[in-house]
Order: sequence, then structure tokens, then C-alpha cells
Amino acid sequence: MTQPSGSLGFADLGIPGLYDVHVHFLPPNIQAAVWREFDQAGPKIGREWPIRYRGSVAERVEQLRGFGVRKFSALPYAHRPGVATYLNDWARTFAAEVPENLRSATFYPETGVAQYVADAVADGVELFKLHTQVGEFLLDDPRLMETWELLEDAGTPIVVHVGSGPVGNAFTGPEHLERLLRLFGDLRVIVAHLGAPEFAEFFDLAETYEHTRLDTTMVFTDFFVPFPDRLVPRLAGLGDKILYGSDFPNLPYDYRHQLDGLAGLLGRAPGLDEEWLAKVCWHNAAALLGE
Repeated sequence: MTQPSGSLGFADLGIPGLYDVHVHFLPPNIQAAVWREFDQAGPKIGREWPIRYRGSVAERVEQLRGFGVRKFSALPYAHRPGVATYLNDWARTFAAEVPENLRSATFYPETGVAQYVADAVADGVELFKLHTQVGEFLLDDPRLMETWELLEDAGTPIVVHVGSGPVGNAFTGPEHLERLLRLFGDLRVIVAHLGAPEFAEFFDLAETYEHTRLDTTMVFTDFFVPFPDRLVPRLAGLGDKILYGSDFPNLPYDYRHQLDGLAGLLGRAPGLDEEWLAKVCWHNAAALLGE
């Protein structure tokens, strides 16, 4: 592969730029609280995690544009009852002001969840986010059954952080997603971080369930959970189901670092070629979420 040209160099792949499905934009008060958790290396972070991109909302939007990101999410996630609708209202305003942004929302197992999710879908939400490690809830919580049925029928994708990286707890692990998919097998789930560190188990689920996908967030870097060499060939077979994600702005390294890691996969197994990379960086997300 030639070195990227343009903002981050994937113009030679025949794509207009990057489609980043795992970006966070939150209300400033919530964003500050999240960053304090990272600064303190709390129990759900597990290590020092210096945030590189701490500018204002407007500055961070311009940084993404400068990196060549042409579509990106906002991915609010509720950490307790009573905050989801506040986050969703803020994300609605943000998406209205930033044309590249995917209208994002979240939900939590609580009274009224099915109604506010139904309202969000009707209002044009394109992508939901759940974080079971932070929120400390089970995906198959009985209070979510009506919501999952609604989302399965609507076909609205959901990014789900249910892998045990960086620190696992009783609410993370592939068994939780597997139980949910046995009930709602047509949910359009995007497993964050390729399911790290339970890569193989989440790959199994993506291979079993037609609409289960994975995002690359923070994988193939020298900071996050190491990716096993033995699984590299399976990435090619999942080429239509892997979407690019970064975790911007919560990065301890330059945004380009993960892209270098992705480019470094080329040639390591049959099928890991420029066509595969173009799918991951743009085409797969565009097919799922629109351009």
C-alpha cells in the first residue's frame, strides 16, 4: 500500500475519507466528568490514560475534519438511570449543527425506556450506544425486552461495549451478548473494540449472526489489549462486518496511530488487502448507516 495521501492518506483507496463510527461528543459537564475518571485512572480505567484531545466541541469537530473524517458518531452513553434523555437531547442539537455527525443516542434499563427509545427512533436517531461496563447492567435486563424488540424491528444499529477491556466486571463478556442474540438475533449490533480482550468469542458471534458487526476502536495500537497473531486471518473473513472506530477524543496517542496499525495488517493474511481496508474505513459503515 502506498502511504496515505490527503488528510490521513486513504484517498488512494478510492474512498472519500474516513467513516468513524466510534467517536464521543458529550455535554461539556458530562465530558469533564468522564475525563476526570480517565485522569484518576479509576477502577474502570485500570491504568494511566492521558487524554490527548481536550479542546472545545468546535475545536474537536475541526480536528476530525482535518484528519479526513467525513462521517462520525457522537455516542453518548448513560451511566445511571435518569440521564439518557438529557444526553439524547444534547446529541440532537449537536447533530443539527454538525452535518457530518450521525444522530446518536443512548438508553438505560429504567422506567419509560421503551417509550423514549421509540420517540428517538421516530425522530431520526441513526445510532445508539450502550456501555455495560460503565452502566453496570445486563443486556438482557427484563426492562429492556420491549426496547430490543423495537430496535430489532426498526433496524437501528447499536454500538455495544460489552467486552471486558480495559477492565472487566460482572456485566462484560461475550456470554451477555450471546444471551441477547439468542432472543433477538436480527439486532444490528456493533461490538466495540472488536470485543477485546475476548476477540475470538465475539468473532464467533459475528460469524453466527448475520447482523452482528464489530468496530476496530483502539485495537492494533501499542496501548490497548494486544491482538493475537493467530486471529489475524479471521479478520479477512469478517471483512464485510468490521467498521472503523477510534474512540476520539479519549485517545492517549495521535489519531493516526490506529490507522497505521490497520495499514500494517495488509498482506499478513490472504484477503487483507487495500479492498479490505477500504471496506473497513468507509464502505461497510456507509452501507449500514448511509453516506
